[in-house]
Amino acid sequence: MSRIGRLPIAIPAGVTVEIAENNVVTVKGPKGTLTKELPVEMEIKQEDGQVVVTRPNDLKRMKSLHGLTRTLINNMVVGVTDGYKKTLEVNGVGYRAAKAGNKLTLSLGYSHPVEMIDPEGVETVLEGQNKIIVQGIDKEKVGQYAAEIRDKRRPEPYKGKGIKYSDEVIRRKVGKTGKK
Repeated sequence: MSRIGRLPIAIPAGVTVEIAENNVVTVKGPKGTLTKELPVEMEIKQEDGQVVVTRPNDLKRMKSLHGLTRTLINNMVVGVTDGYKKTLEVNGVGYRAAKAGNKLTLSLGYSHPVEMIDPEGVETVLEGQNKIIVQGIDKEKVGQYAAEIRDKRRPEPYKGKGIKYSDEVIRRKVGKTGKK
């Protein structure tokens, strides 16, 4: 049995969970509202301050959907209470980030500045010129936007220049050596 799928999801104070037909789950909390359509095969029930996910049978597909469904609901609950945050660092000489309104402007050594507009429900905050914090209530959107920013100039292994996650470790390589 799925160890993660079996765990009940505790609903904190100030959070309401509504389960509509076709497993459309709406989670409302202090930070906002999230709605997600989950697999219809799973049975989602709300019992005394907890959400419980059960599966109909032990087919491989049902086993994999069981843990996934539970985790998606849990991510929604965590999102509306605490929110999600990803931190990116811009490394390199002359590489910097600037913010104006909801537009993020990155100077990454290209002949032109790279401009990105924050998607709905996701916000970027700058700390200095080389630290970007992407935050929001939807884990998927936060992770996706952070990955898109990183994609504009991935970190390279020789000098470590580029945009990296703050917890990412770049494996460094030794450059080439001269003739003997």
